[in-house]
Amino acid sequence: MAPMNIRINPLGGAVCVAVFLVLFFYIFGLPEFFSSHEERVSMRQLLSASIILAQRGGDRVKEIRRSDTLQKSVKGETKEGAKEFVSRGDMESHNAIFYGFAKAFPGLNVVSEEHEKTPLDFSRIPDIDLNLEEVRRRVMSDQSIPKSEITVWIDPLDATQEYTEMTEKDGSDLLKYVTTMVCVAVNGQPTIGVIHKPFLNNDEGETTWAWVGYGHSKNLHKAEERKIGEDESHKIIVSRSHAGAVAESAKKSLGNVEITPAGGAGYKTLEVIKGTQDAYLHTTLIKKWDICAGNAILSTLDGKMTTLDGKHIDYSSGDLPKNEGGLLATTYHHDTYLEKLAELKQKK
Repeated sequence: MAPMNIRINPLGGAVCVAVFLVLFFYIFGLPEFFSSHEERVSMRQLLSASIILAQRGGDRVKEIRRSDTLQKSVKGETKEGAKEFVSRGDMESHNAIFYGFAKAFPGLNVVSEEHEKTPLDFSRIPDIDLNLEEVRRRVMSDQSIPKSEITVWIDPLDATQEYTEMTEKDGSDLLKYVTTMVCVAVNGQPTIGVIHKPFLNNDEGETTWAWVGYGHSKNLHKAEERKIGEDESHKIIVSRSHAGAVAESAKKSLGNVEITPAGGAGYKTLEVIKGTQDAYLHTTLIKKWDICAGNAILSTLDGKMTTLDGKHIDYSSGDLPKNEGGLLATTYHHDTYLEKLAELKQKK
């Protein structure tokens, strides 16, 4: 018997392949298939790096301030006409943090307030302990996230104006407002926040950190709810350099108000968490690197940070660094404050 030749119809073969692919991606999912083959990042290691690099940036900020080599200059103005400053401390801290991440996690999307056009020699950048003992003790589990879903926001030096002034006219210390901050956002949600105060505790510094749902630093505690009676003041903390008409407007909306002006978004958020202030209020434009770390820390303690419209802030894109909807940060009674402050909604 002559051998039988089987010929496959090209059209029929293509149909079979197409059906197979449709069934495969229906079962396993197209995004899941590709994300499973994408490089992933250990969030616990990223937390360790964030803590170490925020502290490194703080060390550079401290060294330059104490050596009095600030090289202060004006980099721009706010919409309200207030000058925005940059100093050598900002840039040296940026280099320490930004290139530290670039070396430890190549290709990671890192957004910084400052920009250094000349890359540093990576061989001169110290390695990072990605398994920090403090993190191992306080975070019992890990999470692996596709690199494309992560955006790291860094503020190399928050409260530059206070950093360069150092003391108020009355002699009060302004360096208490200075922080270095790192925030890790996953799919736009603030997830890890690190706020380092380099000049606290006789310049030894203090670091507050949190990873939403996983753990936080030993020094982080949510203050008990403060009952505000009819004769008591709402304690509102606002920017000392970009306050605008916020103090007057807050008094009109809330009635009996005690306003505390302060520098640095990180500092103001921590004061709310500590319970010295009932709310942090900002009515003008603010950049996301100023607020992301505090947002993550607040979320860890079930506090809230939103625009004055009550909208959550999206930190997914470094191309959109401006938050133009104002800001309200609280640990308690967030919706009540939103209702009372409705007239403060920023006009766009």
